[in-house]
Amino acid sequence: MEAAPPLFSFGVIADVQYADAEDGYDFSGCRRRYYRQSLALLQNAVEAWATERPPLSFVLQLGDSIDGLNARRGEAEGALAQVLAVLRRLPVPVHHAWGNHELYNFSRARLARSGLSSRPAGAAAGPPAADCRDCQAYHFSPAPRFRVVLLDAYDLSTLGREPDSPRYKEALRLLREKNPNDNLNNPAGLQEPQFVEFNGGFSQAQLDWFNEVLRLSDENQEKVVVTGHLPIHPDASDIVSLAWNYQEALSVIHSHQCVVCFLAGHMHDGGYFLDSHGVHHLTLEGVIETPSDSNAFGTIYVYKDKMILKGRGRISDRVMHF
Repeated sequence: MEAAPPLFSFGVIADVQYADAEDGYDFSGCRRRYYRQSLALLQNAVEAWATERPPLSFVLQLGDSIDGLNARRGEAEGALAQVLAVLRRLPVPVHHAWGNHELYNFSRARLARSGLSSRPAGAAAGPPAADCRDCQAYHFSPAPRFRVVLLDAYDLSTLGREPDSPRYKEALRLLREKNPNDNLNNPAGLQEPQFVEFNGGFSQAQLDWFNEVLRLSDENQEKVVVTGHLPIHPDASDIVSLAWNYQEALSVIHSHQCVVCFLAGHMHDGGYFLDSHGVHHLTLEGVIETPSDSNAFGTIYVYKDKMILKGRGRISDRVMHF
């Protein structure tokens, strides 16, 4: 007897961080980054996904598609165009999270007009509050009784916003309250080390919207996969890489029955944890720190009672039961 086919499948990849530059290192000077090669690894992922049978339903690009190095070199537009050209070879939709590196290169307004804006048109797709009009959170249903929610982890952030904007001032006030260091990217001595400038958080308007989406999914007996650039569980990440107010996002999730998985990027080593509420927290390894003889992407096959991750290269296979 043949096993039942999956209800749907989708691709996952994080932290490509492409730049047309020689290899370099992270901020600590210890971790090698393969800037130019990362585009070739993305091409390999796209080629593999394009041969999937049955075809994928969509791909999740979990943020940091190009590196901040491009902004310093004046090459942001060209780098983004090359990444998007590769992804456009896919015959299925690509849903994009925004990470800190996108926001090093572009303002939020520019990203909203770019190929990295995958939020559907219409206010109903995301938080409708007046103070959250540029929030990129949205949701969609790839199959009956399943929903995917994309959160905007830099909705509350100094990155990508005009310094005189209310949201920038709100984020800077919170950041300085939590981080007294001269360098706001320095977590040394902090009681909450996630309060660094390269992270961000979720506005109250977005959290309220998220809570309502999950309430409706509970009512409709849906299973929900949530995704965003920043991890929200300390056991699936190092403490420095978490969203600023990760506890609040977790509280929303844990007040409902529908969420089965949270997918994130940002921490290039990756991580995994099954929490006490039965939610799988999967942080994907980053392409940017992957050598040329490997890769870092995966395909997730969704069944009514589990998700099966088939990883490539640094990403391990995993079965995640609901």
